[in-house]
Amino acid sequence: MKTFKGKVAVITGAASGIGRALAAHAARLGMQVVLADVNAADLAETEAVLRAGGARVLAARTDVSQRADVEALAQQTLAVFGAVHLLFNNAGVIAGSTLWDSTSQDWEWVMNVNVWGVIHALSVFVPIMLAQDAEGHIVNTASATALLSNNPVAPYTMSKHAVIGLSETLRYSLAQRTDKLKASVLCAGWVRTRIMDAARNRPAELQNDAAPPREAWRIASPPFHPARELALLPEQVAEIVFAGIAAEQFYIVTHPEILPWVQHRADEITHSAPGAPGATP
Repeated sequence: MKTFKGKVAVITGAASGIGRALAAHAARLGMQVVLADVNAADLAETEAVLRAGGARVLAARTDVSQRADVEALAQQTLAVFGAVHLLFNNAGVIAGSTLWDSTSQDWEWVMNVNVWGVIHALSVFVPIMLAQDAEGHIVNTASATALLSNNPVAPYTMSKHAVIGLSETLRYSLAQRTDKLKASVLCAGWVRTRIMDAARNRPAELQNDAAPPREAWRIASPPFHPARELALLPEQVAEIVFAGIAAEQFYIVTHPEILPWVQHRADEITHSAPGAPGATP
């Protein structure tokens, strides 16, 4: 997609962080913007800011873990703007710890939002976008974590690996149907967002009965973690993402610093087969 002005962007998790920055960037490009988020207060504030800047905006409180909410989002989008050209499956949360310390509530909440949220949106919006027979693009937000294998937060790490798999499947499935609808997966490193405060949106029924023994995401992300020095602003990520869309880039990686670690993982895989160069005899 090279031209954005006048087209329609739907963004989940749009009320804060990367989602809000994507919405603001889309508005600056002259797009009509659909904001979807589970946090009604933050959603209303984001809507007000964009409208004050002259953007055409639809805000819809949406829990992406609920297919009915996503279906309603699509219906509202079509009723107001008549089409969908850009879909950002950006809503995401983090919770839990190691495989054995994470609770069933941690797993359910993270998988419901990070994986089922993407599945719901793809199953609802892709048929609409294919039927339009128009230029379009879908961006699924994964994480740099999904390209590595050293993050201790099991539910989050697994969910983002799943988003990579979903996105790769989407890419090739779309290619068999059309050359007009493309896909990308965003693999962002450290970004200055509120994801570490995601519990503010955690449903009451999925709260832990007591604090888990270890919260690995807190241990892995102390206040003075060295990675914070590399942290990007959400607005910088939005610029990278839109450049990636224009270039029809599938993997959108925000932090080149992770690439040696990605290569290390790839080398370990490629050297694992009998007879492969570097394989153990």
